[in-house]
Amino acid sequence: MNFKTEQESFWAGTFGKDYIKRNNSEQLLASKVALWARMLRSAHGVGSIREFGCNIGLNLLALKRLRPDLALSGIEINRTAADEAAALGVAEIRNGTILDPVADSPVDLTFTSGVLIHINPDFLEAVYDNLVTNSRRYVLIAEYYNPVPTSVPYRGHADRLFKRDFAGDLVDRYGLKLLDYGFVYKRDSWCPQDDVTWFLLEKG
Repeated sequence: MNFKTEQESFWAGTFGKDYIKRNNSEQLLASKVALWARMLRSAHGVGSIREFGCNIGLNLLALKRLRPDLALSGIEINRTAADEAAALGVAEIRNGTILDPVADSPVDLTFTSGVLIHINPDFLEAVYDNLVTNSRRYVLIAEYYNPVPTSVPYRGHADRLFKRDFAGDLVDRYGLKLLDYGFVYKRDSWCPQDDVTWFLLEKG
């Protein structure tokens, strides 16, 4: 696999494997099920979903537990994580970079969760294009929000985490319509997440 950015190599390598160990728990899965129940409340007629940057597939597993009838697929840059996601048996998983064009059959909803924040800002449009062109109707993003683009240190590494108004980019560049949004706090006593702001968008 040929990479265009340092960030891709970073996540495809050892750091990406270590991330797997830190983000694999039944408690996290339960929180994801609860979050997806909230995020999909305004999305109607969804029968197929694709995740860009699925890691070990916890979001896809949560979706399958919430809606066993969903047809799910995912793309993941780290081979070890992609293999673990495939082993769950809940989705079609492909090992690859989401900076390359994805020409798979469109689905009803595409999404990223904690992925856009790790994309080199110069290549964000390639991921945006994949999210929009692969979706028949809905695009959902669950990321760290900031009103202006900014870079913050990530576990001792520079240029590995970028915050911005990703939803605003999608609305402005592709004419998507905002349907719903929300915030999940890391100190939530019931189903915590890592200060995630999510946006459900619809194509015109």
